[in-house]
Amino acid sequence: MNTDINILTTRDLQIGYEKPLCKSLNLNLKCGNLTCLIGSNGVGKSTLLRTLANLQAPISGQILINGVSIQSVSKSELTRSLSIVLTDKAAAGGLTVFELAAMGRHPYTNFFGRITDDDKNIIDKSLEQVGIAHKKDSYVSELSDGERQKVMIAKALAQQTPILILDEPTAFLDAAARVEVMQLLHCVANEQNKAVLVSTHEVGLAMQIADNMWLMNKSEFYSGSSDEIIENGFIDKLFQNDNVKFDSVQRRFVIAQSK
Repeated sequence: MNTDINILTTRDLQIGYEKPLCKSLNLNLKCGNLTCLIGSNGVGKSTLLRTLANLQAPISGQILINGVSIQSVSKSELTRSLSIVLTDKAAAGGLTVFELAAMGRHPYTNFFGRITDDDKNIIDKSLEQVGIAHKKDSYVSELSDGERQKVMIAKALAQQTPILILDEPTAFLDAAARVEVMQLLHCVANEQNKAVLVSTHEVGLAMQIADNMWLMNKSEFYSGSSDEIIENGFIDKLFQNDNVKFDSVQRRFVIAQSK
């Protein structure tokens, strides 16, 4: 596994709409790493992910995949390089679980969209990885929010891209499932040598499992390992609150003791 390759980089990237949401960003996503993006609500985490996936234009700066500007890459090439899972619920109630996951194979299918036996094996494997294979013939409309989220992750895995971006993939899951999904994404990054970027509010879990952390607020952006983030006090700057503090030993937020 080579974790030294920066497959996605940014140069002086500014994101937002009419006004930048944060300062110019020079970021790196490495193959073989799970990177967790954390920050308070409204700071622009989803905007950053959408911009990196070329779903939203940046205000200025560059995004490069393997040294090539993302804006010069064709749509078909991009879908073979990057897959994204958003928090928006998919309007796919009329599809079965297998059919929705199979949409991840569209960058590789022929003109008629026919899937081969190899495609079917890849889809089945992706469903097994997220623990939803037992419902492959069920309709998406019959699933819980958590199950539907697992299918969307399976669809992204079936796309077989070196870069995988997920916006709050554990948002609708219970505690055990959140841990399970984050462990899965860590294994996908490490064992399949993918660059996996996940935005999450699960700060404690991210601190335990991420290879790299991105911390975002309205004026500053920090990146580094969990240990570096804690030792430099960045986590305390990110979530300043008199009633809550970050316990660096337990790696989670706790209620501050009243004086």
